[in-house]
Amino acid sequence: MVDNQTSEKQMSLSAEADICLQKRDYQQAVILYEQAINLNPDYKHNYWKLGLTLLLQEREEEAQTTWLVAMSDGDPEQIDQWTMDLVEVLSSEADERTVAEDYSVAWAIRQHIQQMNPHDIDNILKLIDSSITLKTYTGNEITEYGLVPLLQQESINVNPDLLLHLWKKLLVIDGINPLSLELGQALINHVGEQPEFVTSLIPKLYDIAYSFGETGIAKGYGELLLNLAPNHQQLLRALAKFCIQLTEYDHGIEYARRSYHLTESPYQQVLDNHLMISGLMSQGGYTKQVGEVLNHQESLLNSLFKKPPLHFSNGAIELYNTSFFFAYVRDLPAVNSQIKAQVAKICQANLETALAENIATYQARNLQKRHQSATNKTLKIGYISYCFRRHSVGWISRWLFQHHDRDKFEIYAYMIGAENRQDALQNWYMEQATKSYQYGIVSTEVAEQISEDQIDILVDLDSLTLTNTCSVMALKPAPVQVTWLGWDASAIPTVDYFIADPYVLPENAQDYYSETIWRLPQTYVAVGGFQVGIPSLRRQDIHIPENAIVYFTAQRGPKYNPELAQLQMQILKQVPNSYLVIKGFGEQESINRLFLDLAEQQEVSRDQFRFIGAVALEETHRANLAIADVVLDSYPYNGATTTLETLWMGIPLVTRVGEQFAARNSYTMMMNAGITEGIAWTDEEYVEWGVRLGTDERLRQDISWKLRKSRGTAPLWNSKQFTREMEKAYQEMWKIYTSGQS
Repeated sequence: MVDNQTSEKQMSLSAEADICLQKRDYQQAVILYEQAINLNPDYKHNYWKLGLTLLLQEREEEAQTTWLVAMSDGDPEQIDQWTMDLVEVLSSEADERTVAEDYSVAWAIRQHIQQMNPHDIDNILKLIDSSITLKTYTGNEITEYGLVPLLQQESINVNPDLLLHLWKKLLVIDGINPLSLELGQALINHVGEQPEFVTSLIPKLYDIAYSFGETGIAKGYGELLLNLAPNHQQLLRALAKFCIQLTEYDHGIEYARRSYHLTESPYQQVLDNHLMISGLMSQGGYTKQVGEVLNHQESLLNSLFKKPPLHFSNGAIELYNTSFFFAYVRDLPAVNSQIKAQVAKICQANLETALAENIATYQARNLQKRHQSATNKTLKIGYISYCFRRHSVGWISRWLFQHHDRDKFEIYAYMIGAENRQDALQNWYMEQATKSYQYGIVSTEVAEQISEDQIDILVDLDSLTLTNTCSVMALKPAPVQVTWLGWDASAIPTVDYFIADPYVLPENAQDYYSETIWRLPQTYVAVGGFQVGIPSLRRQDIHIPENAIVYFTAQRGPKYNPELAQLQMQILKQVPNSYLVIKGFGEQESINRLFLDLAEQQEVSRDQFRFIGAVALEETHRANLAIADVVLDSYPYNGATTTLETLWMGIPLVTRVGEQFAARNSYTMMMNAGITEGIAWTDEEYVEWGVRLGTDERLRQDISWKLRKSRGTAPLWNSKQFTREMEKAYQEMWKIYTSGQS
């Protein structure tokens, strides 16, 4: 029994030791704790503190021995209590070290806690958190510490804030690890509704889906997060997009519909209705139901135009592509362009309100260049796109990068969604550029970097296919801004020029384009060719006789149009021994059913149809085109890359020419490949050309020969000359700008 005087002396020594420990005078602390223990061996707290001090001196074995000696005289119940007391001491020190940003020490202390009490779930969470901060996290800790089984125990008591804090960190640094998703599944039952937490994770979901290319994992997280915010509209929209990309069209449409019914705001409804259109058209092209939903979209947009919202800041950028699908179903460029322009105007107003300071900075920098001499200046050309990768735009635009005159132009590449992407073509672009940047799919840094790089001419390759790129263009970080290749013009007010040629837009197009149309002399696009792989498909594989006439059409969901399909039925009816091979990219069963139902109505045999799916590699797809005698183009939205590939392979093509950009792509490509056979200006001509090419073998051979010969002479394949024309255009644009004409 220790008398009062001894007890007071021991307590005084303990207090002095604690002060030394706080001051990190470990040597003196050890001496004082040992003196206190000698005075009162039964006061276990001093052992815990002495062991901790030894641990901090990296004397781990002595620390362990100190704790074991202290517990050696206890019964099981006492040992359990002492262990809890020791863990509390260690945990308190680890917390203090974390606050002091001494993370390595905190991690080491928590490792000892883990050994003493492997079921201390709060310690496990903090231990993993420390390893993330120290950048030593391997991805296996969740399994190593048995975190998921612990969370699956109903009796477990856990701090929900700690759980969510760690999960959010894991999504940021290891979001594509299935264990991070598994952890989310286990923690959901331990937290309540967390709408703000969900909002903070939405950008990361998009990053996982579009930068890492793991849309399925992003969808999995989104479905878990719905438990924390069942009526979260941004989350429902994200899930709709993910499902549509994963071809889970019904689910995507349903998520969009759920979001739509949560609001009466025209702005919100426009976003949701657009997603429903996206799902329906990707699923099976243009149908009566799609027509009704598209009409409703136009009505919603008109309501929005009458009372445009001005308080959505960056959120307004989601509006940019809400008129996207009109071009797929109607060839009315003046009407469609007017809608695009009104949408872009709303987005512009919101961005100018939200980012006025940024825009003013860019304007000031741009004005400094206004009166620079255009003579002999090395122009800085910036290209911005999500598609510097294995993608149609990536394959086509590489020729421009390859042939640029580096003595006259510096080439900058701003790669959206590329930060975590592994792609050989992306790496090629990085090597070609004077300087390149890789960003996540959601990034606020792009415009600032473009401005800091003092880019003279910024070229957008995405247009309305990526709203994030639209928002960069709207901020006008470069004095001259251009849209090229990726889609029709965006109608963003800050874009100066749209690259075209004599054919891809009609003569009166400037009447309804807000951008100045810059027509290159021959073609707005050229390639040096395509790599062709080994075919994975032959006629006998799909039971087509060798002597049959094979028509081919690539019907990506939105491009399916029943009116054009009827024309294709007429061709099949008039050409004996003919087959139509349909490469579908939507819901295969839906596309198949639409064609077969139409065939039955037109009294065309079901046996004349063959449906094939997509292949993994573009090179294989090109090789597989060889099964076709004639390719039948889509309308009112033509093929683009498919047309280029078809012409390169020397296969005759039938295209229906319209008025809008999307309905004239194949026309300009055929003209610039040196052939007019197959160009139809009416529905009747489309059928006539289809029948004629199917029945006249000599004509097909002549076209094939002309196409192969054109590889060495035609503008479409002269990518070097095309590059020179683009460079001349850039120089002239810069001359106009510096002379004050624009």
